[in-house]
Amino acid sequence: MDKKRPVVVYGANGFSGRLIAEFLREYNVPFIAAGRNRSKIEDVISHVPGIETADYEIAETDGSVDELTKLFTGAKVVCNTVGPFIYNGPRVIEAALRAGCHYLDIGGEQTWARQVAENWGAKFAAKGLLAAPGTAFMSAVSDAAARLCVDSAAIDTLETLTMFKGIPTFGSTQTIFAVIQTDGYYLEQNQYKPWPRATRYDVVVPGSIQTQLALAWGGFPHPVWFKDHPQIANVRSIGGLLDRQIMEGVAATEKLFEEQIRPLPKEEQERRLAEMANSVQGSTPPRENSREQRTIDVIVGRGTTDFVQCVIFGTCCYKQTGLIQAWAAHNLIHSAPKKVGFASAAQAFGHRELLKTVESHGLAKAKLHS
Repeated sequence: MDKKRPVVVYGANGFSGRLIAEFLREYNVPFIAAGRNRSKIEDVISHVPGIETADYEIAETDGSVDELTKLFTGAKVVCNTVGPFIYNGPRVIEAALRAGCHYLDIGGEQTWARQVAENWGAKFAAKGLLAAPGTAFMSAVSDAAARLCVDSAAIDTLETLTMFKGIPTFGSTQTIFAVIQTDGYYLEQNQYKPWPRATRYDVVVPGSIQTQLALAWGGFPHPVWFKDHPQIANVRSIGGLLDRQIMEGVAATEKLFEEQIRPLPKEEQERRLAEMANSVQGSTPPRENSREQRTIDVIVGRGTTDFVQCVIFGTCCYKQTGLIQAWAAHNLIHSAPKKVGFASAAQAFGHRELLKTVESHGLAKAKLHS
């Protein structure tokens, strides 16, 4: 019997799953492309550039904990792309734990990050395994830059802004709408404080004349990653798309939810939000273009008398996600992470190493000012 391939990409038929497969091929990492529909996976993977040189197999699963455990057993790393993770994450991470695999996902949902930290962090740590939700552009790059700021100045406060220009995928759109129902928190003196609901924030983005519109979007994972940090006591994270019209629509949906949908039963809330998401994006967007789909992360650190800022100009947020996932999986195959249990990608693999990886592929460049 052939040796089990070390990485399982669950949700390989999705936009991000395809990109993870593409970068796993570059790293020469054998993988299993898994999901609920074999024909869809076969069609998607067949379009991955250079896939004929990759070592992979396709697996169909019903997505139950037992079936996923069977699929994951013998592998080393699970790359989960099936969101929204507040709905779909629990059974996948539980199966990864039972199978003895490291767990990575591409979610940026704060509620999900807190669930992983509280419900699975200690269990993964006890087995010497990593549980790293948010191993993706939307949070991992800004987290790495934030830790670069911590290294560079005597600060105790962080503010992060993450913006991208592009077309959200079907999965991302579902997640954007799903997190509307959740409570988002920022960190103030190491205590979680709730963001005001349905609130817009005008932000100044370096390299742009016009101001942009940002939202708390469920709070982002950064306050969870920095909770109980020995130096950082205050963390606020916001973000959105570099398209004011789209953001106006999301902000209006948040207001509509508070006024008309939140009073409804939870199942009805979820159904209404999913319908809204389907009406916005029901198909796969085209492949990213580096001349069009730009990204920017702005991290500001402040202490009593010290200040530091890091700006990361980048491109193609989904390509960054595919790269970061494949790079993380490659690292886990060859060496132990710097931290086990619940951790961010920057904590697990090194923030400078993460930034060097996206920079070396021409996908982002950090500029530090203090």
